[in-house]
Amino acid sequence: NKPAGTFSLGMAQRLGIAAALLGDPEVLLFDEPVNGLDPEGIRWVRTLMRGLAAEGRTVLVSSHLLAEMANTADRLVVIGRGRLIAATTMADFVARAGAGPVRVRSPQLDRLREVLSAQGVSVRCEGEVLTVTNCSTERVGELAASHGITLHELSCTQVSLEDAYLQLTDGAVDYRAGA
Repeated sequence: NKPAGTFSLGMAQRLGIAAALLGDPEVLLFDEPVNGLDPEGIRWVRTLMRGLAAEGRTVLVSSHLLAEMANTADRLVVIGRGRLIAATTMADFVARAGAGPVRVRSPQLDRLREVLSAQGVSVRCEGEVLTVTNCSTERVGELAASHGITLHELSCTQVSLEDAYLQLTDGAVDYRAGA
């Protein structure tokens, strides 16, 4: 018994989604569907959209919340300045951006840093961790092994969807934030 115009933003979002589903459409287009939703509502929308896609429907989502899209979408279409920049799977899109920095822990950190630096590898020491930015985990491991250096951790963080997006669209932005 409450007018729809008096609903909260999150409740209005839910009402809009419900209205979109009334006709049992095969194709759904959502524009910023989680705007104004709490974490429970966001999860509900994500689960709903994935469920609709699993039924064989086409579900298109437009959003600036890249971390949420990384949790929701399987495929990605990126448009910049009216041109198609990418149309691929989420995994391929992120992989195209390359690997993130390599994190290394070792009881022989100083020796490892010397070995890597001698090979022209960019190394930054942060306490008991080395961060390597221009060398693969495989190469770091091989260099450490060939010099008898024990490793306690050798890991590479995946580039985030946000980082991949910003890297790919760098030449297609009209405005940049001031530094």
